[in-house]
Amino acid sequence: MHVRCPDRLPEEMYRQMLEQLAQLSPVVQALPPSAALVELKGSVRYHGVGAHRLGEILRVRTLSRLGSDVRVGIGPSITVAATASAQVPEPGGVLDISPEQVTAWLEPLPVEALHGIGARQAATLRDYGIDRVGLLAAVTPATVQRLLGGRAGRLACDRARGIDPRPVAPRALPASASVRCTFSRHTLGGSEVRSALLGLVVQLGQLLRRRGQAAQALTLTLRFAGGTAWERTRRLLAPCAHDDDLRVLAYRLMDAAALQRGRLTGLALRGEDLLDAGRVAEQISLDAVRETRLVAENAMGRIRDRFGARAVGPAALYRRAS
Repeated sequence: MHVRCPDRLPEEMYRQMLEQLAQLSPVVQALPPSAALVELKGSVRYHGVGAHRLGEILRVRTLSRLGSDVRVGIGPSITVAATASAQVPEPGGVLDISPEQVTAWLEPLPVEALHGIGARQAATLRDYGIDRVGLLAAVTPATVQRLLGGRAGRLACDRARGIDPRPVAPRALPASASVRCTFSRHTLGGSEVRSALLGLVVQLGQLLRRRGQAAQALTLTLRFAGGTAWERTRRLLAPCAHDDDLRVLAYRLMDAAALQRGRLTGLALRGEDLLDAGRVAEQISLDAVRETRLVAENAMGRIRDRFGARAVGPAALYRRAS
């Protein structure tokens, strides 16, 4: 069973939702900030009711105790269940796909609706006329691997056919990664704030790479004189820990703040919903500039490890000597 809330939940409410799930099954995998996986095989036997009924029970409990409805997808694999939960219209409901229904149900869905297919992958597939899950399942794996890369292509083909042997793996909320800076005086914005944000991006990227993790979302917090704050979260197109990808999204978050005359006292940048970097599928890139930057990023990381954090970095971080 895959459970998701329509909106991002505050951490405390999300933990309460996980507690509700734990009352149905001891095998719960957190997918913060607003989703989770639940293994129901043992629960169906224990409670003596079907999976669909358990999903409805969960909806009643979350509505009555948390004031939030949920979308529940039930299927024979993680991919099918997660794809199903995304097809439930808001505010909530239960969609149960039996093993016998999987192929016929997946076939007409748009390719981007298949859980695990990112926006870039979907765009690539559509460029070659593969716009439905049924077409993706019909194409030979070798062809899809040439389009998406070896591992990513193989996974896409398997999941389009309903093949996903991954078990629900109980785990606690993954740690986030945060970096922050405080201005020595109130700052109105402009190049100084942009430079400070770039510095946070570099710090966060290096921290993630050292941990062997990748972020799926970024949260930017702006703190103003008088104690007020502004905070927004956006998801990355794909999990990553690379400075360039983090920088682009961080700048978009800053632009969304529409700073005018607000007096800033500090910034904080947080990587959210972290994954083990080894689980992230690397898509083959034909962008020579990007590949060169990734090589340079690795080299700069080694230099910083040896000579200190300020030994090398983007030119914008270093003021010209007066």
